Amino acid sequence: MIRAKKSLGQNFLIDRNVLEKITNIVEIQNKTILEVGPGTGNLTSYILNKKPKTMYVVEKDTNLASILNNDFKNQITIINDDILNINENLISKEKLIVFGNLPYNISTEILCKWILNSNDDNFWFDHLILMFQKEVADRIIAKFNTSAYGRLSVISNWKLEVKKIFDVRPESFSPKPKIDSTLLLFSPKKKFIKIKNPQSLEKITRVFFNHRRKMLKKPYNQLFNGNLDILDRLKINLNLRPQNLDFDTYYLLTNEYEKLIS
Repeated sequence: MIRAKKSLGQNFLIDRNVLEKITNIVEIQNKTILEVGPGTGNLTSYILNKKPKTMYVVEKDTNLASILNNDFKNQITIINDDILNINENLISKEKLIVFGNLPYNISTEILCKWILNSNDDNFWFDHLILMFQKEVADRIIAKFNTSAYGRLSVISNWKLEVKKIFDVRPESFSPKPKIDSTLLLFSPKKKFIKIKNPQSLEKITRVFFNHRRKMLKKPYNQLFNGNLDILDRLKINLNLRPQNLDFDTYYLLTNEYEKLIS
């Protein structure tokens, strides 16, 4: 019996009904697939049943990588490494459809890396189909003027359309997590506000949401030194709180910040 490693945040998806539903979200026949964290290969089997053109899997656990190699032989290409160390653009020349039951402890780090490092004019993926802790997913899909809205919401919705697919109960996993999970579908937007350096957006959101319960005045002055022209152009009221500014206002603020530091 394979034991899940707590240190790697492993919870293996075992519910056949859920596994089948996941592979029906988008068309994957004759497509190039990347699965992140395949674990014991449960979802891998269901994906292969749909006849993809090529399938890559990234599995950090060496023991599991060896088991996957034995079970699937030449049906998949196994990359035995940490997904955070990999340049996704080098995996395949074709665009990927990505499936991932992401380790809870690094799920947001993985997502932010993929968004902030993606090429504006040529995304390396067509879709991301990813499982998160429900609480994390709620933050990703949160709208402004809600308590869950924050950095993760702003970054996730910058270049991507995000759609909630369904919630998954703890009983669908082994071992059972203590909380529900949520499956999300991400697809590249055709139009979005361009930002020269994505790290600027990371900084803007970090500074503003570090003071999420306070008015905008303090973080704004910290970044923009009280510049009134920007406030007037973007129609920002400094008596509001960070959660009251919509997505586009943060992207436009990032543009203004880049002009100031250039």
